Amino acid sequence: MADATATQSKNTATAIEHQIVVFDLAGETYGADINAVREIVRMQAITRIPQAPPSIEGVINLRGKVHPVMDLRKRFELAASEESKDSRIVVVDIGAQDVGLIVDAVAEVNRIPADAVEPPSPVVTTSKTDYIWGIAKFEDQMIILLDLNKVLSSDDLDAVNEEIATGNY
Repeated sequence: MADATATQSKNTATAIEHQIVVFDLAGETYGADINAVREIVRMQAITRIPQAPPSIEGVINLRGKVHPVMDLRKRFELAASEESKDSRIVVVDIGAQDVGLIVDAVAEVNRIPADAVEPPSPVVTTSKTDYIWGIAKFEDQMIILLDLNKVLSSDDLDAVNEEIATGNY
């Protein structure tokens, strides 16, 4: 009986998985927890906000609600790129606020087994990259897993919200 319980526990542990929205950015593959993703929309006109943090492109009006939009390339200090037909805005919940993230393309939603995820190596992580919570080895690719609550600082969100509240856009 003990062997059956141990086998059942092992099967339960291996059945744990992460459901991840996978997207491309500067030739690399990234993922975010699907529970934080509100929706994925095509690129649209973005209204610039004066004095916004450098990675904030501005705001969009999505069904009557104003959302800040961040360029992930700028946030991650990657080379700029032209918008393409595959570019998308991934609207995510960051710090109890919906924020749009500009990505090069959204690929798919994957179920990744927990044992396929490793924490990032201390060699490649710094205080500037603490938004990476893991690296997934899935099928034939490596997926950089993001902690969305660390992608945008609360100070950045506060600055954008203040500009939105005062109508300075």
